[in-house]
Amino acid sequence: METQTLSRKQKIFNFPVVKIILALLTFMAVVIIGQQIAVKLLDLTSLDKDYRNLLKGFFVSFSCIFSYILFFKKYDKRVVTEFATKGLVKNLFIGFAVGFILQSFTILVIYLNGSYSVVKINPISFILIPFALMFTVAIIEEVLVRGIIFRIMEEKLGSYLSLTFSSVLFGVLHLANPNVTLISAICITTAGFLMGAAFIYSRNLWVPIALHFAWNFTQSGIFGAITSGNEKTNSLIVAKIQGPEFITGGEFGPEGSIQAIVFCAIGTIIFLVLSYKNNKIIKPYWKK
Repeated sequence: METQTLSRKQKIFNFPVVKIILALLTFMAVVIIGQQIAVKLLDLTSLDKDYRNLLKGFFVSFSCIFSYILFFKKYDKRVVTEFATKGLVKNLFIGFAVGFILQSFTILVIYLNGSYSVVKINPISFILIPFALMFTVAIIEEVLVRGIIFRIMEEKLGSYLSLTFSSVLFGVLHLANPNVTLISAICITTAGFLMGAAFIYSRNLWVPIALHFAWNFTQSGIFGAITSGNEKTNSLIVAKIQGPEFITGGEFGPEGSIQAIVFCAIGTIIFLVLSYKNNKIIKPYWKK
């Protein structure tokens, strides 16, 4: 009887929805508590506000990674390869390069349209705040959407269905952002496909995290554009962006542009083709 009860409990805890809910609750608790601890500790120092924000971002980010590794190591009783250090530099480089190139092409289209002009160049120290912010956002969102929701769903539903669901969810979660439009919603959803495809290709979270970070940081920290409808941050380049909304993204930023959708879609297709060729696509359980 005890064995049957234990077996029943194991089945419940191994059920994907239960695992996702418990992982999300644990992870969000770590994020919230981590932020509070970081703020309290850093308030005791005499550091400049920018450096405190930078350190808070690093503290929360590493807390997120550590909690993810610990949770799934204990829960799944496995080695957590999603944050493997083997090939770390290569994976970070691939993700950063893809995010930087795609965002640079997006801005280039705005420039070629005559809608982007440089006002001035700031000191390099101006990138500290957007660096810390985008670094933390990339880790939190990728762990939540790709590391927890997509990855656990993929085990049962396969790569394509899970990619579609998690990407649409990623887009829906951004609908609450200021100045959202139909085009920006489509772009964020397409970006979700891009990050998910990057995970399928690499089978680790470093690539999508670096890609996500580079996309946002290049947009706001380097080129001085609005990111996801939020207020502008400090940036290396102070730019004047005005022109057709479908090219500039309007008040939502370049993520609300037609070309951003196109570039994200191209990146997604390339990652998926490479994944298919390397047999990294997981079939749903009913086809295994």
